Amino acid sequence: MIPNDIKITPELVAEHGLKPDEYQRVLDLIGREPTFTELGIFSAMWNEHCSYKSSKLWLKTLPVEGPQVIQGPGENAGIVDIGDGLAVAFKMESHNHPSFIEPYQGATTGVGGILRDVFTMGARPIAALNALRFGDPEHPKTRHLVAGVVAGIGGYGNSFGVPTVGGEVNFHPRYNGNILVNAFAAGIIRTDSIFYAAASGVGNPIVYLGSKTGRDGIHGATMASAEFGGDAEEKRPTVQVGDPFSEKLLLEACLELMKTDAVIAIQDMGAAGLTCSAVEMGAKGGLGVELDLDHVPCREEAMTAYEMMLSESQERMLMVLRPGKEAIARAIFEKWDLDFAIIGKTIEPKRFIVKRHGDVMADLPIMELGDEAPVYDRPWVPTAPAAPIDPADIPLPASIADTLMTLMGSPDLCSRRWIWEQYDHLILGNTHQRPGGDAAVVRVEEGPKGLAFTLDVTPRYCEADPVEGGKQAVAEAWRNLTAVGATPLAVTDCLNFGSPERPEIMGQLVGCITGMAEACTALAFPVVSGNVSLYNETSGEAILPTPAIGGVGLLDDFTRSASIAFKADGEAILLFGETRGHLGRSIYLREIQGREDGPPPPVDLAVEKRHGDFVRRLITQDRVSAVHDCADGGLIVTLAEMALAGDRGAEISAIPGELPAHAALFGEDQARYVVTCPAETADQLLADAEKVGVPAMRLGTTGGATLTISGHDPIYLETLRSCHEGWIPDYMADWIED
Repeated sequence: MIPNDIKITPELVAEHGLKPDEYQRVLDLIGREPTFTELGIFSAMWNEHCSYKSSKLWLKTLPVEGPQVIQGPGENAGIVDIGDGLAVAFKMESHNHPSFIEPYQGATTGVGGILRDVFTMGARPIAALNALRFGDPEHPKTRHLVAGVVAGIGGYGNSFGVPTVGGEVNFHPRYNGNILVNAFAAGIIRTDSIFYAAASGVGNPIVYLGSKTGRDGIHGATMASAEFGGDAEEKRPTVQVGDPFSEKLLLEACLELMKTDAVIAIQDMGAAGLTCSAVEMGAKGGLGVELDLDHVPCREEAMTAYEMMLSESQERMLMVLRPGKEAIARAIFEKWDLDFAIIGKTIEPKRFIVKRHGDVMADLPIMELGDEAPVYDRPWVPTAPAAPIDPADIPLPASIADTLMTLMGSPDLCSRRWIWEQYDHLILGNTHQRPGGDAAVVRVEEGPKGLAFTLDVTPRYCEADPVEGGKQAVAEAWRNLTAVGATPLAVTDCLNFGSPERPEIMGQLVGCITGMAEACTALAFPVVSGNVSLYNETSGEAILPTPAIGGVGLLDDFTRSASIAFKADGEAILLFGETRGHLGRSIYLREIQGREDGPPPPVDLAVEKRHGDFVRRLITQDRVSAVHDCADGGLIVTLAEMALAGDRGAEISAIPGELPAHAALFGEDQARYVVTCPAETADQLLADAEKVGVPAMRLGTTGGATLTISGHDPIYLETLRSCHEGWIPDYMADWIED
């Protein structure tokens, strides 16, 4: 008989995030009332964060295969071949709810968790990025959240010793009650030394490694699968506490042990802690697991089985070892001053058995806990099309120069230097392109290979048209990699949405995944890992749909990558791609006209591929000196960013098409790149573009101390830089911690 001294009531079931029909499924599955510990285990394994029960049907529509793919979704991280016996492992995950409740620790443990996902595969982390979404800058909590999250990311990454090389930061009132903190990490691994989570062999020892278990983070995964009300502060105890120095020791110990033949399977203890890691290892291997919690290292007194199984204390690993190798593993972990304990074994019956003080606290079917959790086909409705916008109906600005200054000093387009200078982006000595460009570039070992990394999504597009927004997010990531000269390899994603129980929100999720799948297929850009974060809403108001895309690309020679900076005076400035003056959902429309309406710019994936492939060839042939894709703010913002990066102005003598100036300059048409080249080679580049069907034109010439658009007032770079660099430092200077 399993002891159970806590009565299971409907209220207790609801507190554990299980719906009545799900609890009935539990009863039908095990044929009895669950114990309190078993209820906690079901709660952890069947929540959205661990089971993907609302998104799994649609995630299966994403393309996940390609000749470069070694490991797709389903493991701790995706792995892609980069040649010469090497591969890159990478993944992105969310830590949204914890970061809103306790921004510093929420962000640190988000970084720590994604780093563990990478080195669990056997990879040494080489780069970290992050995608952050905050609320209205005028909201009273926004400064506090920005300060805490940025400090947490820097504090963990800098101490652990991995460079934070890129990312994105945006502000919108829809994130007031639910910020987004999406963390990305990548590492290098040998293709003959990859480790997986699936257990194998009956009777093999299961060992606990790393830091001790405490009461922090209990119900963290369940909390991440529920919307906020007015009780966010009460959930502070569910936020984990990270220790980057312990994680560094754990990394080195794990990689050292992996060089032996001792490891059969490995899984980090992330969401749902010991429960999820043990169940996933067993279920993936088609085996049962038996744990004796009396042997789990604890840092707090009298912890119950329930607390130990649901704790999300950080810097912990679970491994299945080869019999007879325990002494080798113990010696390595004790050398690194980390806990090592044999806490269980694999068993033939497909059961998950948990013991404490000689009593069986849980005895459950392991497959139904793991691979066979509930899967829902939730009702959904498509987003209604937005009414089109005619640029002629949108007022012209009084001054193009003043408008550009306003945009370049706005929260979404201003410099992020204040943020990324708090991150160590040069540690390890392999960062070739720093934050601030289209994509970060990091050398692989001693070179010459390099990897490019980028994160991108435009939530305002996704809300207006989820399908086009999903396509654009993938296409933008693909362009960012292309713009530095990298061949795009694969994608990881972090799909952040509101409650899937609302058909209109579920429709956003379905639409974005549909668009992503179409773009990933057309661009041969498969999805190899990712994360879904749902219930991102507070008191019924959902965030903007935010399917963040992490793209990874390969350069044969990192030294030949392109950057956005104008390099020399007198060079020709060319535009590749067609400008139609699309202003719907543009930054111009929002910041200058105070409107957030219209459809997003359409994405033609065949055009994207043709234009991107052409630009990438120019880079690899050393025919262009600077490259920048056109995105938020349109052509003039692209030119301004290139001028500021190179501290060199430009004379723009022609603008595209028979369009009003604001449409031509601020329109956010897709599949466009601005490049520079020696003046004497410009005509040949234009001719080559025409041969392959890429629209192209010469815009002007680099040089001087101003950015001058023909027919408009000159914009002095010194003034523009002051405006662009000043917003975040000035904003954060007013912040005082309560």
